Amino acid sequence: MEITKLSKRNHYEEIAEQIKRLIVDGKLQVGDKLPSTKEMSEQFGVGRSTMREALSALKAMGYIEIRQGGGCTVINSAPVEVELPELVSMRMNRETLLELLEARQSLEVSNASIAAGKASAADVAALRALVAEMEATIGDDAEGERTDLLFHRTLAEATHNSIMVRLFESIVGQLELAIREIRRVEIYANRSVAERLYREHLAIFEAIELRDAALAGERMKQHLEHVVSNLLKVL
Repeated sequence: MEITKLSKRNHYEEIAEQIKRLIVDGKLQVGDKLPSTKEMSEQFGVGRSTMREALSALKAMGYIEIRQGGGCTVINSAPVEVELPELVSMRMNRETLLELLEARQSLEVSNASIAAGKASAADVAALRALVAEMEATIGDDAEGERTDLLFHRTLAEATHNSIMVRLFESIVGQLELAIREIRRVEIYANRSVAERLYREHLAIFEAIELRDAALAGERMKQHLEHVVSNLLKVL
């Protein structure tokens, strides 16, 4: 692949944009397999977690398919529109945002419970690594946002249920775009809030590691109630 090595780390959006441009320009064709995550992370000069996040973003946009074991194949050369027209004006619609937050809670509580029963050893290892990254980057708003989103996306994938993953990508993906700036300023840049979020993610992870579905769901519920209470102060 013709790529440009990044000058800064953790720019998963820039990586996704480069690969997307290769697909749209026809340099990568439908059916082509991408290099391994290890090869691409070395080519871009980033860690594997950042590379996986870029690939997950491309999957959410409908450009690639990620198969069990990490193989990625180009499946589309044009963006897939998410069929949620009621979200078009949601940035100006507080009621829709509140409904999305409620829908997210129901979805992610279920994801946590299902993942507690179905997560593979690789899923558990990935979640453990993300929790460690969260602890190491408390107070860094950009890293806080990145690891938080990746934790929840990885958790959805740990359900091994393609419908749950698609629901996550459509509902949560749109919601995060709508509240991104508010969330970054009000949550991730606040060290005390960031420390509490780390502890909450750790608690969710520990419940999943214990394979306790009820506890994982309850801890996710408590976590999201805390997040919503912070957002409601400024929405």
